[in-house]
Amino acid sequence: MTDTQIQKGHPRGLYLLFFTEMWERFSYYGMRALFVLFMTKALLMTNEDASNIYGNYTGLVYLTPLLGGYLSDRYWGNRKSIFLGGILMAIGQFLMFISASFHDQQALAITMMWAGLTTLIVGNGFFKPNISTMVGQLYTKEDTRVDSAFTIFYMGVNLGAFFSPLICGSLGDTGDPADFKWGFLAACIGMIVSLISFELLKKKYVRGLDGQAIGTPVRKSDLKVLGLVIGCIALIFFLFNFVDITQWIFGLFNAGMPSWLARFDLIFWLVVIAFAAVFVFFMMDKSLDKIERDRIIVIFVLAFFVIFFWSAFEQAGASLTIFADQNVNRDVPFSLNKWLIFIILSALLYSLSKFLEWFFEWKKNTHLIISAIGIVLFLGLVLIGKITTASFENVPASWFQSVNPFVIVTFAPIVSWLWAQLGNKQPSAPTKMAFGLLFVALGFLLIAFGVKGVDSTVKISMLWLVGMYFLHTIGELCLSPIGQSMVAKLSPLRFSSLLMGTWFMANAIANKVAGMLSSMIPPGAGEHAATASGTAEYKSLFGYQITNLYEFFIVFIGISGIAAIILFFLSKKLMKMMHGIR
Repeated sequence: MTDTQIQKGHPRGLYLLFFTEMWERFSYYGMRALFVLFMTKALLMTNEDASNIYGNYTGLVYLTPLLGGYLSDRYWGNRKSIFLGGILMAIGQFLMFISASFHDQQALAITMMWAGLTTLIVGNGFFKPNISTMVGQLYTKEDTRVDSAFTIFYMGVNLGAFFSPLICGSLGDTGDPADFKWGFLAACIGMIVSLISFELLKKKYVRGLDGQAIGTPVRKSDLKVLGLVIGCIALIFFLFNFVDITQWIFGLFNAGMPSWLARFDLIFWLVVIAFAAVFVFFMMDKSLDKIERDRIIVIFVLAFFVIFFWSAFEQAGASLTIFADQNVNRDVPFSLNKWLIFIILSALLYSLSKFLEWFFEWKKNTHLIISAIGIVLFLGLVLIGKITTASFENVPASWFQSVNPFVIVTFAPIVSWLWAQLGNKQPSAPTKMAFGLLFVALGFLLIAFGVKGVDSTVKISMLWLVGMYFLHTIGELCLSPIGQSMVAKLSPLRFSSLLMGTWFMANAIANKVAGMLSSMIPPGAGEHAATASGTAEYKSLFGYQITNLYEFFIVFIGISGIAAIILFFLSKKLMKMMHGIR
């Protein structure tokens, strides 16, 4: 790496991590776009059961980074942990493919689903915190490019998240339950691409400003780590099947399972207690000085507030997917001409080949040769009729999950440029995050107006949903990349991966809560939850009964809006505790 590269641009390692994370997120979000629909349409589960399983899965996905971060800091380092995580996630996606392949054999399909979810959860725990930590390690703590780097990295996340619902959704969400397997297989292939690219290029590009390799093993302890991985897989499989296993144990003694135990949400209390226990662990660590302790407290306080953000935002994969499937008019009144498709594909190929030429330092104008070959191929496909006009009647509900990443890819450069231009005058990290909460509240306010006074059997315009996702995305840009950058800057180096894992653990609580809240969505056009008397069953939250979609969306306006106001008032105090870091 040359001095010019250090001074004028970002290190090339950032773009390798960008590419690796892009394909891993393609895998994750491709599966997520189909998951609730797979459970309700192929496995014939109720909206409530599917929402709770979704919350358990996404909650545990963000809990295991705590274990992965700890083992990385103490033993394996970032590189080895990413390799293990990638292998496990590829296996998990393949198990989901097997589950969908046998969807008509429900017992086998559900068993394979539990195995796939378990492997995905553990794999993500090793992959996610370590690749994010490596982005921060490419720079010094004083480097002003860090916020910009995390925003660029976040573009990679969302580029993968944009294409995955379109590709996996087109393959899997066709109306035929047998096709879900092809969407899961595409997600599996994406994970394999991510892993191979990282392993082939990490030695050359993933280096610090001093030229030394980053993320190398701390000390060898393969048996201990592998033992913990196997134990974690067994524990998570037990958590998913807690009620069935407990009922079986009681049955051995010819005793009935207590009703309170059947209702006990073990996963929710596990993530909450784990979050509290890690906080106590840091507060009791005598090696921390006052400045380090204050900064860690700030991380935990802000992590608490992001729980409110993500529990509302993550309705995208659960209740909002159900809402898009049942309550949104998904017919698009236009089609794409084959020549417009040809132009779009050619432009994408040119941009990709230009990037690859720069990244791999190919001979100048190599991208023109690659583009010419590709464009001739696309032209041939048009002429022989393989690329035809594309219409969009009754578009898959999973496609709406691409709105959020599309807006991020479009607006992230603008936001990155804005923070860079403001320099020291930009809002503090806590203030930016408060704005993020405010925007998610405004998004739900918009969709609440869209459904107010509308019967549940009437489908509203998709513009309401798209507008809500746009506002949520602006909020995400104010909160998520800034939060990760803040953790990287505030964390003592010896606890960097563990604290990044802690940050994701707040997301675990939020995603679990998101599933619990999603299960309260009232009966829609596609499902009527009726009692034996024929009347609909509605949920209530702290005495607030939810009888229609308007009342359902009001819940999220309240939790995110109130959290935003409180965080605005706390921002100055938190800034003092950050001791000079913005």
